[in-house]
Amino acid sequence: MEPARAATGADVERLVELAHALRAELREMRGGPLWEIRDARVQPDAAAFAALLARADATVVVGTIDGVIVGYGTMEIEVLADSSRLAVIGDLFVEPEARAVAVGETIATALVDHARAAGCAGIDAVALPGHRQAKNFFERNGFTARALVMYKPLT
Repeated sequence: MEPARAATGADVERLVELAHALRAELREMRGGPLWEIRDARVQPDAAAFAALLARADATVVVGTIDGVIVGYGTMEIEVLADSSRLAVIGDLFVEPEARAVAVGETIATALVDHARAAGCAGIDAVALPGHRQAKNFFERNGFTARALVMYKPLT
C-alpha cells in the first residue's frame, strides 16, 4: 500500500471530483441532506480546496494506488476555549472500488500524525447515522463516539 501524501495545487481538480462523489454518496443517507448544507466543512470547488491548501491550520492528504489519487482527507485545527487544540476531519473519502485495500487507513493515519505533530489534544470526525461502514472504519482506527446529535424535522 502506498502511503498517503500531502495534497498539492496540482491535485485540486481531482479533489473536487472526489468531493462531489462524497456528497453524492452521503446525500442519499439519513442525515446527508442537512449535513451537506450545514456541516460539510469544505465546499466541492477549486477555490475552496486552494484556500484550504494555503491554510497553516489545515491539511489535505491524498491516498493513491499506483500513483492515481483514489481518496482524500481534510482536517482543520480549532483552538478551544481552554486554548487546547482539536483536529476536525472534514472529509475522508475513498472511491468504493478502492475501499478494501487500506487506502482510507493510510489517509487516517496521515491525518492523525499531522494532528499529533500540531499538538492537538484529540480529533473529531463525523459519521452519518446508518453509515455503518464509516462508523466501523473510524472505530477500527481508534475513534469512539463522544456525542450524538439529535434532530427533528419540522417540515
